[in-house]
Amino acid sequence: MPDASPGAGRVTPDREVGEKAREGHPVVFVLDKHGTPLQPTSPARARKLLKHGRAVVARHTPFVIRLKDRTVSESQVDGVELGIDPGSKHTGIAVFTAKDGERRGLYSVELAHRGGVIRDKLTARAAYRRGRRTRNLRHRAPRFSNRARPKGWLAPSLRHRVDTTMSWTTRLARWAPVRAVHVERVAFDTHAMSHGGPLAGAEYQYGTLHGTEVREYLLAKWGRGCAYCGATGVPLNIDHIHPRSRGGSDRISNLCAACIPCNEKKSNQPVEDFLSQSPRVLARILAQAKAPLRDAAAVNATRWALWRSLDAAFSTVRTASGGRTKWNRYRTGTPKTHTLDALCVGELDTITRTPATVLSVTATGRGTYARTRTDKYGFPRLRLPRQKQFFGYQTGDLARAVVPTGKRAGTHTGRIAVRATGSFNVKSAHGLVQGIRHKHFRLLQRADGYAYTTRPEGPTTPA
Repeated sequence: MPDASPGAGRVTPDREVGEKAREGHPVVFVLDKHGTPLQPTSPARARKLLKHGRAVVARHTPFVIRLKDRTVSESQVDGVELGIDPGSKHTGIAVFTAKDGERRGLYSVELAHRGGVIRDKLTARAAYRRGRRTRNLRHRAPRFSNRARPKGWLAPSLRHRVDTTMSWTTRLARWAPVRAVHVERVAFDTHAMSHGGPLAGAEYQYGTLHGTEVREYLLAKWGRGCAYCGATGVPLNIDHIHPRSRGGSDRISNLCAACIPCNEKKSNQPVEDFLSQSPRVLARILAQAKAPLRDAAAVNATRWALWRSLDAAFSTVRTASGGRTKWNRYRTGTPKTHTLDALCVGELDTITRTPATVLSVTATGRGTYARTRTDKYGFPRLRLPRQKQFFGYQTGDLARAVVPTGKRAGTHTGRIAVRATGSFNVKSAHGLVQGIRHKHFRLLQRADGYAYTTRPEGPTTPA
């Protein structure tokens, strides 16, 4: 059973699982000769169009071709739909066709956000400025003017999640005829989970899904596996780390997911006694149990901003709950991933096709305006060059290097890092290769602030 989760009575019931969907190659996006999106096609047909000179490559990653002899008025365009599964670290986006409740997955994108990096950089900048103000240096007057936050303001690390998701939905709408967008409103109830019991009246006025929220959050927090033995794909109970019979509370920091054998074996023992022979596991559980609800809070803070942005950009936006997505996933026998969750968002009957591979997109940024590197006190120690391009390339470009001889002989394709000396580094799927001369490179795609890799569809590390 994929992704078993606690059900009624804190034990996962057996469920019937539908037939597994057929896997297929991701489609190729197609534009007409004026750049208007047409219905996506198969890789085999795209190769034929390119071979016979009827199309040219418009973009390398994702792969987009442009027809030279057809317009949208001469083509049949049925349209596609987008499914979005927003998350704090990763967001899944699925492109699919829908007809009579049947969905066929065409393309999958897993977007890795850099909100954590942004938060850390802003924290470091604040520490540098605070240190400079308190040291015995020239007076630096504090700046308090023009600091009012507008309505709807989000912290930069949260705003980044909304902006990158919107960036990729609008990109996909430029390459495919998007007719509707389905978005999951992920809503972990951090207030109810932290309280440790159901809230009512003046304490809580936003719903009564406390039990469901706790179970879903615990599955995400403990990687959908047993906290004690690490078993996955088995029925899971909600276990009290410190037993209730010994004074343990129902707060979220005292709960974990446990398989039935571990739960029965632990019984009402203190966790220190139960794991006395496994000190590392004990330390990990105690540390993870007290982990903050930062990821849940991030999703809660951004879901409305994302919905408002989507509603302004697309004519048809449909929302769905996380419970509906989970029900669709179990009913269709679909594994738990960000991209497959995006395919399961909203109302559907069956899923007949899923993409075999996923395009993993990591937000890397476009560099920095700062032309110096600082020491640990925040003072400049190294000056960077004033230009970004060297020999026609810049850091972040997607390029292919064909090295005929020498220690680095071979073909290397990936994201490059340029140097003023002309010796570039390239990060390919096989690792980092350093010191390749610029004359061996051929540009495939200009830097756009993202790094791309392709991986098979399937469960990865939880996020």
